[in-house]
Amino acid sequence: MNVFSLTAETKRENRQYWGRELGMCWQLIVTKICQYTCHNFQPALRIDDDEPCDLIVDKYAIDTKYRIGSGDSGTLKKFKTYGNLLTNKGYTPTLLILRNDNLPAAINACKGGNWQVLIGQESMDFVHKISGVDIKTFLESNAGKYTISRDII
Repeated sequence: MNVFSLTAETKRENRQYWGRELGMCWQLIVTKICQYTCHNFQPALRIDDDEPCDLIVDKYAIDTKYRIGSGDSGTLKKFKTYGNLLTNKGYTPTLLILRNDNLPAAINACKGGNWQVLIGQESMDFVHKISGVDIKTFLESNAGKYTISRDII
């Protein structure tokens, strides 16, 4: 949020929208860092019309989430299905979640579906380990660099 000078007040006005947008930013940041720095980078795995992960690095099938707040049965079933599918393909399903205020039932469902779940700083540490890039320092050094215009909201 700080990179885009996005205030908590603005985010509260439309939580779902900003959660989706910030989630896409998180996904793109992780994907691009890995694309440019990891030797064994592969783009999102596509199976039919599904993408069970956002990217692959070495044996890790990585999916990024800004936050997991949905505990609906369809979402939880999808995590379990994707985790099993990725495991059967020889990958370690790895979920990188940025925020710490996730729905505990959803996190437990992911762990029960073979996912390695990393949250907050653990996610940033994982990316640093596989890419050599310290995302937290990168984000902090760019705080306020880009401003979201209220005209586009």
